[in-house]
Amino acid sequence: MSQIDPDQSKFNLKTYLNDFNPWHNIKIMHTNIPNDILAGITVAVIAMPLALAFGVASGLGAEAGMWAAICGGILVGLFGGSNTGVSGPTGPKVVQLAAIIAATKLATGEPDIVFAMSMVFLSGLVCIALALLKIGRFIYYTPYSVVSGFMCGIGVIIILLELPPMLGFATPNSVIDAIKQIPYDVMHEKPHALIISLTTFITILVWPRITKKQWLPAPLLGLIVGTSIAHIFHFNDIEYIAQMPVGMPHLYIPDFTRFGEMIGGAFALAGLCIFDSLLTCLVGDNMTGERHNSDREIFGQGIANLACGVVGGVTTATATMRTVANVKCGGKTGLASIVHGLVLLALMLGLAPYASYIPMACLAGILLKVGIDIIDYRVLPVLHRMPLTDSVCFWTVLILTISVDLLVAMGVGITIAFVRIVQELGQAYEQEVVSLNQIDRALPADVTMPEELKEKVLKLRLEGPLFFGVSDTVYRASSALVDYKYLIIRMARVPMVDMSGAYLLDDIVEKAHRQGAIVFFTGLKPNVERTLDRLRIFEKMADGNCLKTFNDAIFRIQQLEQESSDNLKVDDEKLSQV
Repeated sequence: MSQIDPDQSKFNLKTYLNDFNPWHNIKIMHTNIPNDILAGITVAVIAMPLALAFGVASGLGAEAGMWAAICGGILVGLFGGSNTGVSGPTGPKVVQLAAIIAATKLATGEPDIVFAMSMVFLSGLVCIALALLKIGRFIYYTPYSVVSGFMCGIGVIIILLELPPMLGFATPNSVIDAIKQIPYDVMHEKPHALIISLTTFITILVWPRITKKQWLPAPLLGLIVGTSIAHIFHFNDIEYIAQMPVGMPHLYIPDFTRFGEMIGGAFALAGLCIFDSLLTCLVGDNMTGERHNSDREIFGQGIANLACGVVGGVTTATATMRTVANVKCGGKTGLASIVHGLVLLALMLGLAPYASYIPMACLAGILLKVGIDIIDYRVLPVLHRMPLTDSVCFWTVLILTISVDLLVAMGVGITIAFVRIVQELGQAYEQEVVSLNQIDRALPADVTMPEELKEKVLKLRLEGPLFFGVSDTVYRASSALVDYKYLIIRMARVPMVDMSGAYLLDDIVEKAHRQGAIVFFTGLKPNVERTLDRLRIFEKMADGNCLKTFNDAIFRIQQLEQESSDNLKVDDEKLSQV
């Protein structure tokens, strides 16, 4: 057995961990300083009203949204895998967290903040563990129908949850509560709240159409207009953001005494964080022509969520709106994200009291626009033309996202798509069973074989990966193998085999032996041969029956026939002598 070189092992570990080294981001921060600083300030202006709104929507308060934006901006800018991604609280994650908080309230009706922060902290640990397992590459295998159904479902959730606060009422705890509450709210709406929310929404909608100036983002202008109207006209009968503390955040020590209760929610938050973040990174890649490092991005999100759990911030993910704004404003390195976080930190340390002047209806108008923008308008015009399986996948994900759970919807959607692709691969898998006298190619010149023997030599040609999805197809083909003496299984075009495929071959070999036939494998690739050897498929076969080419198998059959003929002659001679 060969000895492992300790230096080589150390080098491999160093290379493996190198993906998570923040130096990858730090070493390029000097390359675009003026544009990154300007982009960071602009994105901070965009992020502030969204962070306030998401904090309120989570049930933990506006300051929780701000601290999440600060942690996400600074830490993911330093440790993340996208040069242009900007992290903070996002609609999908806040919806998920709000549902968890609503389900775990204390007897007094107040949120169980220690439990919630411990769960956010634990979700950060889960993200780091998954990053170390290098699962980031799998984002590229997510079907578009799943992504589209997910985004449309999130958009519908945000819209439904924000309709009551737009009308002057409290934000519901769930979509079902919102649907039940909306008819009553419409009939008893508060005019002042409706004026503020609609004015904010219309401002955000109209402003980009009349100006292209980036220094005054639409969400900020909407916040200014809505808040100004509320105070100019003395709308005192509507609800405002609660007073936020100024200064350093209150620190929470993670408490895992209820680990069993929080682990499911932590995995849900981590899974949604990964999916939400990597989808946004793909958007950034498409805009910049770069390619993010998925595993490093997940690692950065894990670090940020650890910090959120300590300082009392809602959970974070890479945010699409802020990332797009960053790219459009000229941000090219993680410095822009860090500047955005530092600007928000300065606001929290000195300007937090001014948030209490902002009406809740104003934040509802901002979030309504966020919900509308999240919906995938690319797919809506072609819903009636989608392939059946894609349509089933889209509507399943959409309905489950709204009615059950975001992560459940993702799991079911990916499962449907997975089953579909496996079924299609099975149907498209190529195999062929022919006897030797049906083969078009000529036999080697020095091979002579009677016609009756050719009928007894069958070739089973397999093409493509031999895995569980095609086992049934191959099994049905092999069931037709009857009345033969030799079976040649050609596997030159089989790039891989899993356990299902290996045991299928084992069944074919065993069936052949029961009929007194001999089996040959030809063209086995090294990795396929190793798999079959480890699973002991070759133990039932004679030595030398795994050959390189089809012609080698033909020569081997001729040799066996010659040996059989010679043995018969010897037996006849012995009988004649007797």
